[in-house]
Amino acid sequence: MYKFTLNETSYHGAGAINAIPEEIKSRAFKKAFVVTDPDLLKFAVTDKVLDVLKNAGVEYAVFSDVKANPTIENVQNGVKAFKECSADCIVAVGGGSAMDTAKAIGIIITNPEFEDVRSLEGVAPTKNKCVPIIAVPTTAGTAAEVTINYVITDVEKKRKFVCVDVHDIPVVAVVDPDMMASMPAALTAATGMDALTHAIEGYITKGAWELSDMFHIKAIEVIAKSLRGAVKNEKDGRDGMALGQYIAGMGFSNVGLGVDHSMAHTLSAYYDMPHGKACAVLLPTVMAYNAEYTGEKYRDIAKAMGVQDVDNMTQEEYRKAAVDAVRQLSEDVGIESTLKGIVKDEDVLELAESAFADACRPGNPRETSVEDIVALYKSLM
Repeated sequence: MYKFTLNETSYHGAGAINAIPEEIKSRAFKKAFVVTDPDLLKFAVTDKVLDVLKNAGVEYAVFSDVKANPTIENVQNGVKAFKECSADCIVAVGGGSAMDTAKAIGIIITNPEFEDVRSLEGVAPTKNKCVPIIAVPTTAGTAAEVTINYVITDVEKKRKFVCVDVHDIPVVAVVDPDMMASMPAALTAATGMDALTHAIEGYITKGAWELSDMFHIKAIEVIAKSLRGAVKNEKDGRDGMALGQYIAGMGFSNVGLGVDHSMAHTLSAYYDMPHGKACAVLLPTVMAYNAEYTGEKYRDIAKAMGVQDVDNMTQEEYRKAAVDAVRQLSEDVGIESTLKGIVKDEDVLELAESAFADACRPGNPRETSVEDIVALYKSLM
């Protein structure tokens, strides 16, 4: 038996944020709690949504205590602020950090027994749907607006933990490429490679099946065509990435990921490394590590990446071609291919143990071990 969970409603295309007030009013909400990050406020990106709310007469309060890798403290501060402002819905404006924070706040408000936040790790046994969330992504990467996952950093224990909960999925996703236009090139590249990692890991994960495969292979195709242009801030590239990352999210949210994400979560927790960049650095190496355990799927990946004459290749050739195409895309958008100068030798074993314990690791197509993960980290140092 398979289960698939998606948003109730999603809006796509330039100007989609203008639909937000009607969604709020049609659901009889009175006040929105806008969760965003301080940089988006500073550079007036969030103002695009605030202006829409203001012009429509929708009352709101803004919460921006959100870090790039959101912490337990961020979530607990948000819960307190939500209670104090008497809001009845959440509008999350930002990348994965803002949306993950919003999900955790929304879950704890309706399931207060999880107020410690740590108890939400894994498949959380919550009973109630979270506060209704309208999610507005400003990056083309995490797809948090359509997933049942969120990730929180435990600063004290130097680790990230993944929360999986069907009760946290936003009721409305508003995927407006104009909200992503102000992303700097480096962030566009990193978040875009995160989206590609979602699509590839979701396609080869143990839980993959026909319905999820349909989303993932299309996402790979769209991202491969769009990411270079998006990094150059070309409209077609931005539009394609907004759609491609969302399609990937529809798939991986339901079937899981793999060891690339496990290792990336650990790098972010230890060194505050941007999540998308960590995924991108790891992806070609992890793909090569998994290749023998993926059947013919790398043939499809190579085709979706735009590799020519794949049908005339041997299995070994098309597997290598898929890895090489991903590595080339990463290089083309300016992602470094090394962990040198980032990972410390003395941390490697602890990093590997943390990655092995991560919730994404069991989905990897190849059974792995702490020793294998140590070797993967070291190969990039």
